[in-house]
Amino acid sequence: MLLRRLPRAPAPPRRLRPRPPPAAAAAAARSVVTSVPLSHGEERGRADRAPLVLLHGLFGSRANLHAVAKALVRGGSGTVLTLDARNHGSSPHSPLMTYEAMSLDVQHLLTRLGITKCILLGHSMGGKTAMTLALQRPDLVERFISVDIGPTSTALVSEFSAYISAMKSVKIPDGLSRSAARQLADHHLRPVVQHAQLRQFLLTNLVEEEGHYVWRVNLDAISQHMVDIMNFPIFHKPYPGPALFLGGSESRYIRSQDYPEIQRLFPKADIQYIAGAGHIVHQDKFGEFITAVLNFLPPP
Repeated sequence: MLLRRLPRAPAPPRRLRPRPPPAAAAAAARSVVTSVPLSHGEERGRADRAPLVLLHGLFGSRANLHAVAKALVRGGSGTVLTLDARNHGSSPHSPLMTYEAMSLDVQHLLTRLGITKCILLGHSMGGKTAMTLALQRPDLVERFISVDIGPTSTALVSEFSAYISAMKSVKIPDGLSRSAARQLADHHLRPVVQHAQLRQFLLTNLVEEEGHYVWRVNLDAISQHMVDIMNFPIFHKPYPGPALFLGGSESRYIRSQDYPEIQRLFPKADIQYIAGAGHIVHQDKFGEFITAVLNFLPPP
């Protein structure tokens, strides 16, 4: 495992924000973010340690992190919560899909569960949600781990938009078995989504509802907010707590050119790469991933 500890950055100069004109203020008022009640699961861990909150990536669900949650609890962690993001899994759909909205969803769940301090772990899109929450509400976040993602623009919007178009084009006749439906959908996706592992990941979202096969992810909302998902909100005040950016050595999502922005926003950040892992680090190198996470948790 490669480890890079970033030098502590000097505090950035304070910047005065100009007061928005009345029209901009009115537009902001009309775009007030509201939360949705997130679906979540729980693995009971040690009561004397801070709870962990796990956030999945784009097109994923909390089921993707179920094995991680179990392994962390076996390793002595606090209680682990796995969440379905809005427009994913069993959580409600919403036309809004921004990191500010997803952060607010998590904040409201923490309030509902009576959690005043937690440790966040997010993969990809979930990592950006974790970063957003840490920067917005550092009082709620003891420390966080961002898995294979930085606070910068990532991937190509056109690539993911093509995946969504391909998923929307899939037509499954009624009456097919689940295996036959998945096989047919796989055939439709193959020309656009050529990586077999990625197709199987996308197909976890194909579900049967009232005799019809549908995508449980909100493809319309994701498509309309793809630029927001691939970018990262602008923040000026850094997060003061410990942070770990845990990437895969074979992935291109945490690059050396991202280090200055990581350093600016997270001056106590460490960057580690797990050798041989791609973007889905926790799947490619499960044991090494769990060890890295447990080593980052505060001592008991």
